[in-house]
Amino acid sequence: MNRKEIEEYKIEQDDANQRLDAFLSTVYPDISRSYLQKQIKNNTVLVNNKQAKPSQILKIDDIVSINFDVEKEININPENIPLDIRYEDDSMLVVNKPSGMLTHPTSVEKNGTLVNALLYYTQGKLSDCNGKLRPGIVHRLDRNTSGLLMIAKTNEAYECLKHQMQDKLTEKKYYAVVCGNINTDEGTINKNIGRHPSKPEKMAVTADGKPSVTHFKVLERFGSHTFLDITLETGRTHQIRVHMSYIKHPIVNDTMYGGGKLPVKTDEQVLQAYSLKFISPFDNKQKHIELEPDNDIIKTLNYLRNKK
Repeated sequence: MNRKEIEEYKIEQDDANQRLDAFLSTVYPDISRSYLQKQIKNNTVLVNNKQAKPSQILKIDDIVSINFDVEKEININPENIPLDIRYEDDSMLVVNKPSGMLTHPTSVEKNGTLVNALLYYTQGKLSDCNGKLRPGIVHRLDRNTSGLLMIAKTNEAYECLKHQMQDKLTEKKYYAVVCGNINTDEGTINKNIGRHPSKPEKMAVTADGKPSVTHFKVLERFGSHTFLDITLETGRTHQIRVHMSYIKHPIVNDTMYGGGKLPVKTDEQVLQAYSLKFISPFDNKQKHIELEPDNDIIKTLNYLRNKK
């Protein structure tokens, strides 16, 4: 039986400067854009308690109120799923999310996500700044990208960590294996990223997108492929995947953005968030958490090294 969902979202930097209907597509990725546009026109979606249009551009600190019937009741249950916790204090924790796990539920996939596991582990003591579907979530990783995520237990910690990201006081580094031989030892990709004009599930380099900067260094070359160390200056949705595809070096096995397949079984794109630097809101000290390469990275590198 359907029920009415009332949600409020405060627009952060990552979600600013995009259309209202595009933002709603990220909140409800399983619901069609046309249905969401209809709800906006029916005034069941408001911005700062005022009527809005689907094309309205959102600004930082806007409040989006969502009040319409979703197809299925959203009830997020705590689940006893093992967590790989790499850092924890009274205000936050850092977890190593495995590849294949959603960061947070959607209105279709409500179980088996990182949030379900976090609700169980913390007994529900998570920041609620990011809405009902994303308690504690400060930033996201794609389902098939593994690696480090900061989780806020308190609203104060959430705001502190978000401001650090906005002020570029955090550092996020990734391992990636990409297609083709990158000739330069290092480089920077500075291209705006926005929603794909015809495929809303994808992102793309667009003139009117958000400023997006990706730095990379070559760690190893295989002729047909390159192993990279990547540092993000910004944190847009699918940023590394879009930027690498744009320069014609898509990530191995990234079927959404054109990455070629290798005869190595991996969970889609060979991409790992392996290093994270931040200042803990608890003691105001800098922390540096780092991971060894995960199984997908190791298997892919071993295959390529054996081909040399």
